[in-house]
Amino acid sequence: MSEETTFFLPVKDYYQRRLITCNTKDTVMVAAEEMRKNGISSLIACDDNSQPVGILTDRDLRNKVIAGGLDPLVVKVSAVMTTPVISVHEDDTLFEVLYQMSRNRIHRVGVVDAHYKLVGLINESDIIRLQNRSPQRLLQSVDDAQSIADLKKIHHESEQLVVFLSRNGVRTNDLVKMISLINDQIASQLIGLLKQGRFADMGKKSAFMVLGSEGRREQTLKTDQDNAMIIADDASPDEIADIEAFSQILIDALIEIGVPECPGGIMARNEFWRRSLADWKSVIASWVSSPSGENILNFSMFSDMRTLCGDESLEAQLKEYILQVAEENTLFLAKMAQNVCHFPPPLGMFGQIKVESSGTRLGMLDLKKAGIFALTEGIKILALSAGALGGSTLDRLAILQEKGLLSKEQVNDIEASFNLLTFLRLRGQVNSAAAGQEITNYISPGSLDRVEKGRLKLALEVVKSFQGTLRQHFQLNMLRN
Repeated sequence: MSEETTFFLPVKDYYQRRLITCNTKDTVMVAAEEMRKNGISSLIACDDNSQPVGILTDRDLRNKVIAGGLDPLVVKVSAVMTTPVISVHEDDTLFEVLYQMSRNRIHRVGVVDAHYKLVGLINESDIIRLQNRSPQRLLQSVDDAQSIADLKKIHHESEQLVVFLSRNGVRTNDLVKMISLINDQIASQLIGLLKQGRFADMGKKSAFMVLGSEGRREQTLKTDQDNAMIIADDASPDEIADIEAFSQILIDALIEIGVPECPGGIMARNEFWRRSLADWKSVIASWVSSPSGENILNFSMFSDMRTLCGDESLEAQLKEYILQVAEENTLFLAKMAQNVCHFPPPLGMFGQIKVESSGTRLGMLDLKKAGIFALTEGIKILALSAGALGGSTLDRLAILQEKGLLSKEQVNDIEASFNLLTFLRLRGQVNSAAAGQEITNYISPGSLDRVEKGRLKLALEVVKSFQGTLRQHFQLNMLRN
């Protein structure tokens, strides 16, 4: 999109919703300290009824307080604030923002909702950043980052970039690739920063692995950590101690940057997910010998492994072992397939989409549970049975077609369904992010138009058909539940 077109984007997608306020009776010193504490350059000044009546900016502090020789311990906010708060509606365009800034010679304006309630601010630097938004600029800023604080800021900006690009027609597959690339680069830069000190030799005797959707490079906006560490069998006790310390610091730093910890604890800082190569082979063998739900989940996670830092030969050796045990234990793969089939798509008897019937998600549909899980996991299991490990879901589909396990027509249908479900999932997350709401895997089918709802039903029918293919391939009717 051209920079000219940028000015006609809606304000509601780009303003800052975090409002920090002060009272008009506060002293300037109290207000300035609040600005310093929150790292902001302005405060909304409210009266005793909590109604916004003005704005205090760093320019007011410079031009009216310091240059005016006023005592910040005595002078009140009401004496130096700018009033009234010039505002635009959240449905206005960014051009209106620029117009009001130019007309009133100000650098920030308030944003009001349909009820004319002040809900946020947008400033000149927000628009400058918007004009400069591109994956190339963001990745360059990652390379230039010198601290965890820098990376935290970039991680937040990456979410805004996804919202911006999605709203401007960038394809879902390209967005997913970009999200994964940025996340990889942020983690890699963090590791590089950590290696500048105590951990300069980190990676010579270990491999930091990303797992799950990150391993497949299929992340969307809702993503947490799934990672592990492989330690070389000949690592010394001192090297093992350094790897443990590095793992703890790395995972804590990722959380600080904004990458949530895994609710299930699948992170390298936990001893269970940090083992020697020999130990990993042993635990994988134990998973395969006892196909419980937890062991199936753990094995599946590891089947998506990808080295982000360290000795890639450790990954190669473990992958070779995983393929070996998979080939020798077809019953375990069948159990994995059976687990996938326990999650049928939510289609009613007459083809209607079944949604949550109660609770906080009333009328909503979990797209991951409804179909994405069955496709990503089922395709992975089929690929394992064909001796293939690694790559994305679409990469694996191509391999399955090449090996004759799926027909071209099946692959085309599955790919189209997977792409649609991912598109709807990411669009829902983008809308939530733009509105400052919780990012989830849920959408409201009731909000879809007739064509989209029809396409969603067809996609879920394809998921159902694919589960039938899994049942037939692994002869699940012969298995006990």
